[in-house]
Amino acid sequence: MTSTEPRAAAATERWHQRMDWPLTVSSTMFLIAYAWSVLARPGPFWQLAADLVMWTTWAYFAIDYLMRLATAKNRVHWFFVHIIDFLIVALPLLRPLKLLRIAAIVVAVQRTLGSAMRGRVVWYAAGGTAFLVFVSAVAVLDAERHSADAHITTFADALWWATATVTTVGYGDFSPVTAQGRLVAVGLMVAGIALLGVVTATVASWLLEQVTAREERFEAATQAEVGELTVQIEALRSEIAELRASSDNRSSSVP
Repeated sequence: MTSTEPRAAAATERWHQRMDWPLTVSSTMFLIAYAWSVLARPGPFWQLAADLVMWTTWAYFAIDYLMRLATAKNRVHWFFVHIIDFLIVALPLLRPLKLLRIAAIVVAVQRTLGSAMRGRVVWYAAGGTAFLVFVSAVAVLDAERHSADAHITTFADALWWATATVTTVGYGDFSPVTAQGRLVAVGLMVAGIALLGVVTATVASWLLEQVTAREERFEAATQAEVGELTVQIEALRSEIAELRASSDNRSSSVP
């Protein structure tokens, strides 16, 4: 490792620590401005204000991406590992996906180990799912309602579609017809599959822990019983040895 690599790693870590919560605030502002512009349909002035907020936060994300790339130890490797971040910054079409950073940061900050983490996974999954459904509903409504062939034209329809999609039910009564709407659908379906995986893994982990704990308790009880039996056997051996010694003494004392 060269002398510049530790400095690069330290610079990257310092940048991450400084930018996590500012980016969370920026993501929240983006979410509010984006949802408000889609659902409220404001007039030209307020729409311009919402667009200004969204473009400002997008520029903030772009600066963060460039700084993380500049401070990476291996920029080429980092670029390909974080290709999704590049696409989100480079393609305005994908900017709504940057909202998922909020959930990622919350999970990273609140990360714990063992049973405490498993106890919170359900809450993370429920909160993350509700957040994802809302964002996807807003995004697909924004993409679909201006199309002449659109099936999703109201926020209620969008919420119903997002809920059916994320749970992998997919009734098919509503479906996106635009390219951007289908892109949102792909992301939502992938997230739904990942959610099922998280829930399944959590339940399996809990069951495995219960079985392991029961086996450990049974093994500990067995070892305790074996220990008690060992002590009793040793005591019996001592008593038998004493009785034999006493009997030998009496036999030797008889003329």
